[in-house]
Amino acid sequence: MAGFGKWIGGGLGWAFGGPIGALLGFAFGSMFDKTAHLDQTQNLGGGSRRTNTMGGDFAASLLVLSAAMMKADGKVLKSELNYVKTFLYQQFGEHLAAQYLIDLRQMLKQDIPVREVAMQIRSYMDHASRLQLYHYLWGIALADNHLDPREEQLLEQLASYLNISRYDYESIKAMFVKEVDSSYKILEISPEASVEEIKKAYRKMALKYHPDKVSHLGVEYQKAAEEKFQKVNEAYDTIKKQRGFS
Repeated sequence: MAGFGKWIGGGLGWAFGGPIGALLGFAFGSMFDKTAHLDQTQNLGGGSRRTNTMGGDFAASLLVLSAAMMKADGKVLKSELNYVKTFLYQQFGEHLAAQYLIDLRQMLKQDIPVREVAMQIRSYMDHASRLQLYHYLWGIALADNHLDPREEQLLEQLASYLNISRYDYESIKAMFVKEVDSSYKILEISPEASVEEIKKAYRKMALKYHPDKVSHLGVEYQKAAEEKFQKVNEAYDTIKKQRGFS
């Protein structure tokens, strides 16, 4: 209950409705009062439903899709649970992370309507936040250093549902699955790109993945975004060394 209450206190709005709200309601049953919550969201939005993404909405989306990702290959691995646990502890601290883990275990017992949940997220969550969420899901899939075909299939489906382009899909995948041309894929260019094209691509990706893009979610998520941003810098440095320019 405490974890769910934190979502509300942190600005849980649109995530309460639709399939995400239904999952939360089914998982937590009578542990929250719907009427009280509806009154609160009306006050937050001045009498209308709030549609912008805030930390509470992101946390709800993160836990629901975490459960879906962890169950994708038919089994929940300890390495996956440890990955999520480490992420939550790093981002939220020991007390709140422990509450979120209790919520996650409840979610793992539910059947997740992935398409419906993802489409709800797509409707209300900005692109930068969706990219951050998607990057995190790849981390879960590769927590055991193995990409199961069922996990990859789910990630491809989620890219489509969340309106994440093929270029962004390949870029984020390359941050976790290393290939000869991974650095180029991260920057969304081909190995035949000119030096000027490489520099232009780097500036574009540095802007797209800058942690400030998710500042509206709170300091916790900016910390997580720094990992993705660092991968862009590392890819650029690798290409500069390979191609011999500065």
